[in-house]
Amino acid sequence: MHLSRNRHAAEKDGRDSPSMRLALITDAWEPQTNGVVSTLRHTCRELEALGVEVLRVTPQGFPSVPCPSYPELRLSMPPRGHLDRLLGAFRPDAVHIATEGTLGLAARAWCLRTGRRFSTAYHTQFPEYVRARWPIPLGVSYRYLRWFHGAASATMVSTPTMRRELAGRGFRRLRHWGRGVDTALFRPQPRPDDTPVFTCLGRVAVEKNIETFLALDLPGRKEVIGDGPARAALQRRYPDAVFHGTLRGEALARQLAAASVLVFPSRTDTFGLVMLEAMACGVPVAAFPVTGPVDVITPGVTGVMDEDLRRAALAALALDRGTVRAQALGRSWRASTLEFLFNLVPAESAVRARVRKWRHAVAAP
Repeated sequence: MHLSRNRHAAEKDGRDSPSMRLALITDAWEPQTNGVVSTLRHTCRELEALGVEVLRVTPQGFPSVPCPSYPELRLSMPPRGHLDRLLGAFRPDAVHIATEGTLGLAARAWCLRTGRRFSTAYHTQFPEYVRARWPIPLGVSYRYLRWFHGAASATMVSTPTMRRELAGRGFRRLRHWGRGVDTALFRPQPRPDDTPVFTCLGRVAVEKNIETFLALDLPGRKEVIGDGPARAALQRRYPDAVFHGTLRGEALARQLAAASVLVFPSRTDTFGLVMLEAMACGVPVAAFPVTGPVDVITPGVTGVMDEDLRRAALAALALDRGTVRAQALGRSWRASTLEFLFNLVPAESAVRARVRKWRHAVAAP
């Protein structure tokens, strides 16, 4: 749990403060390393810079149990009534429930009991992840998710493709919330030599389909950045690949910039933030033409999509790294956060009118 008080930060930006308190509830938080955590961390930073007072309700500080089949993830078990008292004392103007786990369920129940509107986000293709681990039909998982998100005033999704897919499954009140990238951290850097390096970045787990990448017949070297429950088995099976484990900050940016191509083998991601991070480094992406890549990659410019992932990876070698970088420069976390804030507040709110002006200012050339 963390409360930020940053009422004067917006004045430094030349803007009036939105004068609002936001409670953000998430089951995914540091020390986890994934796209959800990165998105929420950057969004909180930008919200605070805009003067929003943010209460972050995270697994930190709560008792927890390991997630079955994935002990690195913990399921929070907040003491009965504790979350109610925490949110009641904060008196939020807006509530955003980022995940559908135990904390998300508890916050949803509080909002319904107290008559508070709340928004949610669809960060993860949860049904597909569950099916990859247990024989649970997709229909069962999607029924739960429709119930969970159905009471929200808005459910935010990261791509037009994901929005269409969820609408087709009966989800309502869907709103777009794009992603950004830190182009100061993720930037082109000198490569040590001309050896082709094909890199995969992400959680090393069955749902990320990393073994498909490792099994490809590619020249040069294969590298994997990240950790997870499948890492030990994959290292034994593919001893010629280099496994770097979890990297953060400058170490991550440097290793990613050294890649020739980022290979993104996942078929289950809703977005794939690591693709933007690679592009900001000037590294083209090879991926399957599925949800996530189809909305992030500009074919033949920032990457190549093909059902033959080897063909995509080899073709991506020829793309211009300067052009790849240029495409990423238009994606900022400030613009992403303003879109989030716009979705968060009611249409009649004075805050929404102010955010609309800010979004136009950010979009202006």
